[in-house]
Amino acid sequence: MSTLKIAIQKSGRLNQDSLKLLKDCGISIDNGKDQLKVVARNFPLEILYLRNSDIPQYLEDGVTDIAIIGENTLLEKQKKAEIIETLGFSKCRLSLAVPKSVETDDIAYFNGKKIATSYPNTLKNFLTENNINAQIHVISGSVEIAPNIGLAAGICDLVSSGSTLFKNGLRETTVILKSQAVLAKSVNLSDDKQAILDRLLFRIQSVLRAKNTKYILMNVPDNKIQEVSNILPVLKSPTVLPLVDEGWSSLHSVIEEETFWSVIDDLKRAGAEGILIIPIDKIVL
Repeated sequence: MSTLKIAIQKSGRLNQDSLKLLKDCGISIDNGKDQLKVVARNFPLEILYLRNSDIPQYLEDGVTDIAIIGENTLLEKQKKAEIIETLGFSKCRLSLAVPKSVETDDIAYFNGKKIATSYPNTLKNFLTENNINAQIHVISGSVEIAPNIGLAAGICDLVSSGSTLFKNGLRETTVILKSQAVLAKSVNLSDDKQAILDRLLFRIQSVLRAKNTKYILMNVPDNKIQEVSNILPVLKSPTVLPLVDEGWSSLHSVIEEETFWSVIDDLKRAGAEGILIIPIDKIVL
C-alpha cells in the first residue's frame, strides 16, 4: 500500500501548529527526540521534518508529496508546487519598513536607494510591478538592523505584531504580501497517493470548518422562527424542537466565528432568548 509523504518544519511555531492539525485530524504520531522521519500509526502518512527553506525544492523534486509551509516561503523560492488549501494559522505579512524618522509612506521613497531583505525574489517582482528602481541587498536573518548600521534605507521583511520593527526604530509602510500556512502538493503525484491525499484533505477541511464556526442553541417564539432562521448562516436549515412552554421552540444551528457578535445582536432583536454557544470539534459534509 502506498504511503503519502508530508514535509513540515522541523522546529518552531509552524511545526507545532502543523502537528496539532494532524492530531486534530485523528492521525497518531509517535515522535521521538531528534527523529527526522516518522510513520503515522493509523494513517498511510510519513512525516518528514525538514528545514523550512528546503521544503519547496523537495516538493518540486518529488522527495516529499505534500507539505505544510508558509505561503511566503513557497512563493519566494519559485519552485513547482500547487497550493491546495489555506490553513488559517501562522499568519503574517511581508512588508516594507523604514526608519521612524522617514515621514512618507510612498514607495517612491525607495527609488535609487538600497533595501535589505531575505526575500529578494518577491521584493524584485513587487518593485518591477511598481516601477521602482531600488537596489536589493540580500541578508539571511536580522534584517531589521540594516538601516541602523547604514546598510540600507529600509527593509522588506516578515511582520506579525510589528514589535520587532518598533524595537529597532522602524515602522511598516507597505504590505507586499499577506501570508499564512498552506497545504501544497507536488505536481507529479501518483493516483494512489492522490487518493490518500483526498482522504487527508477531507479530514483537514472538516477540522478547519469547525474552527471557524460555533454551534448555537436558542429559545425562539414560534411566530419568530422564520425571521430568526433567515438571520442564521446555516449549513442547510436549522433544527427546530418544541419546548414544554407552548408557543416556544428550541432552534439549533451553526454560526460563523467572524460574524458572531453582529449575528447575535440581530438574533436578540428578532426575539431569540437563552442563547447558548458551544465549540465544534469537526464538521463533516
